[in-house]
Amino acid sequence: MITRIDSNARMSEAVIHGDTVYLAGQVGEPGDDITAQTRTTLAEIEALLVKAGTDKSKILSATIWLADIADFEAMNAVWDAWVDKDNPPARATSEARLASPDYLVEIIVVAAR
Repeated sequence: MITRIDSNARMSEAVIHGDTVYLAGQVGEPGDDITAQTRTTLAEIEALLVKAGTDKSKILSATIWLADIADFEAMNAVWDAWVDKDNPPARATSEARLASPDYLVEIIVVAAR
């Protein structure tokens, strides 16, 4: 069975298949700095995980895209305060041009339920 959360004609914010939850890329508020955008992005992820019946302790993997890799340390400061230290996921971080130049970070996660 497949369950879709917060869907529109283009995409779903989350898709559940079996006991695996796939989140679409989440972004912060355009115009905010990297710290604020990372906080907002992680709050969105946490809210979607709750809707899917899981939480951040069950994140299996995270892919983080930064518009500027120079923001790596600032993003990591927020991530490190947020991530479940007893259950850290596999993670990759890379620099990429995001959908809008106003976005500084986008995070995609896969989690277990």
